[in-house]
Amino acid sequence: MNRRRFLKITGGMGGGMMAMGAFPTLNACGGRTANDHYPFGIQLFTLRSDMAMDPFGVMERVASFGYRQIESYEGPSGMFWGKSPADFKQVMDDLDLDLVSSHCDIHQDFEEKAAQAASIGMKYLVCPHIGSQPTLHEYRRYADLFNECGEICRREGIRFAYHNHAYTFEPLDGVYAQDLLMQETDPALVDFQLDMYWVAVAGADLETWLRRYPGRFALVHVKDLAEDPTGEGRTRSCTLGTGVLDYKRLLPVAWETGTRYFIIEQEAYEGTTPMDSARDNAQYMRQFRFG
Repeated sequence: MNRRRFLKITGGMGGGMMAMGAFPTLNACGGRTANDHYPFGIQLFTLRSDMAMDPFGVMERVASFGYRQIESYEGPSGMFWGKSPADFKQVMDDLDLDLVSSHCDIHQDFEEKAAQAASIGMKYLVCPHIGSQPTLHEYRRYADLFNECGEICRREGIRFAYHNHAYTFEPLDGVYAQDLLMQETDPALVDFQLDMYWVAVAGADLETWLRRYPGRFALVHVKDLAEDPTGEGRTRSCTLGTGVLDYKRLLPVAWETGTRYFIIEQEAYEGTTPMDSARDNAQYMRQFRFG
């Protein structure tokens, strides 16, 4: 059974839970060995202040830290940072980096962006946010839009995904918008990028959501949640391993339920620099090995 057919069948909550055995376990992981670490990359927004000054110098540094996958974002000079898609790919190739995905504005020139992404072998275009919390009716309109974006990507031979924030994991009129989006989008067209930090900020249980929709969270953002010493509910991201999220438990669950891209993202820093934190995050991820 091919992946697209499998996802279409198992996209719902009930059917998906019965299909858990179809995914590789850590000891049977598609050719990987016990010496392999989980595939991981970095969302360049983590280094946004450095990117604004020297984007290609940043990429050289992250390659030296051991990253092999990159997720871009659409800055003032576009997803390819002022270069043509082909020239940007050449930079990636020279650094032994794989541009797997990019966040982008889906409301402007999306067909062109999908064609450009496909032309250089990218895997995903990702909608980074919806914005302020809409009504359930507006969420349904977004589900329709995501299906349209997914169809555009399918025609180009790539995939489309939506990246969550906390608001889709907070109840709205007794409904979780995340459920609505996942149930009203076609699994053959739309995947999801689970930002694990924002799920935790919303107070939702990460393992429950991963197991509820096996195969739908093809990508995750690995981002740690700093403990709030004030007890006032303040939240910020922090360097991996210094916060409260139990990734030793969560990452194997993500792999077993179908996640294949583990993208590091960090938005706040305390007592360190973005570049030093990117280095430390890569070191943290290398501890997670198959087998």
